[in-house]
Amino acid sequence: MENLLKEERFGIISDKNKKFIIEFTKQMKSIGYDFDGKIGDGYCWGHYMVIYSKNKKVIARFFIRDKGIRIWGGKEHKWEKCIVLRLFFTNINKHINYIENAPSYIKSPFVNDQGLCSHCGEKCHNRKIYTINGQQMEKCGYAFSFTDPKIEHINGYVDILKEFYAKKTKDNVN
Repeated sequence: MENLLKEERFGIISDKNKKFIIEFTKQMKSIGYDFDGKIGDGYCWGHYMVIYSKNKKVIARFFIRDKGIRIWGGKEHKWEKCIVLRLFFTNINKHINYIENAPSYIKSPFVNDQGLCSHCGEKCHNRKIYTINGQQMEKCGYAFSFTDPKIEHINGYVDILKEFYAKKTKDNVN
């Protein structure tokens, strides 16, 4: 990853965001997930995209953005030279105790209004329905995103992914 980010095309990424991406990649590798050595097209989400997966199971993505505007959830979102870390979750209710006790920067996308489901499609495969703090939430699966994540929060991002995706054994179940 470090060598890839030295390419001229990634000059749009700040040094602190490059540092975050490199460290996050190391952390993902330590739990068995990898980006297959490539940074692809970001399509409508950004100029470039990094996908972390194992056996085709995607758990995280980075969107590398230069400059743009997008309307999402009826709100205009502008960006300039940023990265967005998107985490993917399933069976959220199973992990709700962990989320309710997580640091605020992790808990925030689960409880705030960003990404509330607008029922844009009857057969939505991205809708996440869960109950947190006694309130039922319906969110678009795209809501679990963090713009320009901070390096000091990296353990929180990795820990929640471990909570959802690390294999539980008899010896490490809480």
